[in-house]
Amino acid sequence: MNLTELLPPAWRAELTPFLDPAATGALGAFVAGEYETQTVYPPIEDLFAAYRLCAPEQTKVLLLGQDPYHGPGQAHGLSFSVRDGVRVPPSLRNVYKELAEDVGVPPSASGDLTGWAKQGVLLLNAVLTVRAKSAASHKNKGWEVFTDATIRALNARDEKIVFLLWGTYARKKAALITNPVHTVIESGHPSPMNGGREFFGARMFSAANKALADGGRPVIDWDPRN
Repeated sequence: MNLTELLPPAWRAELTPFLDPAATGALGAFVAGEYETQTVYPPIEDLFAAYRLCAPEQTKVLLLGQDPYHGPGQAHGLSFSVRDGVRVPPSLRNVYKELAEDVGVPPSASGDLTGWAKQGVLLLNAVLTVRAKSAASHKNKGWEVFTDATIRALNARDEKIVFLLWGTYARKKAALITNPVHTVIESGHPSPMNGGREFFGARMFSAANKALADGGRPVIDWDPRN
């Protein structure tokens, strides 16, 4: 499996300078073997959905998750998002609560965040695949290097990008963001296991829009139904 060939051309051009061909080839071989022999999420046609829906030049916000959902019918290639009709997961329910408090968006009955992606929110997981019913099963297999390359590529761009880093794992990626034109907004993770510490009340959605407006870029309509 040639992963870079599966990327949209614009992303392929952006990421190639930051990728090691041998490491990417080894990752592709691993991922191909997993899809052939295991039940893997998201479905292979959704593997690069985040990149397909949000081109590099359109990216205004990067929202970094860690691992795809590992239950049937949930993961579709966008961090924190689930397909329409799937029960909204607990972390996303907390995201919706903070969204209502911060910018007045009533919680959606749907967990599909495709509307955000189409506006320029790159909904990226650090690890892009997972075995069914086995959380973090593809951790440390090479995806982290691939998605770090995505962060580095966005860091190299001159247009303002807001990086939303939720939780300890995501916040470590702040070290990759060195371009002063960009804005990093850190908070706790929305998972109920975190108890909302440093997440509720962080008001990162309004802060992201302020940073975009200050940088001369269109703001995000955070209502996922639009």
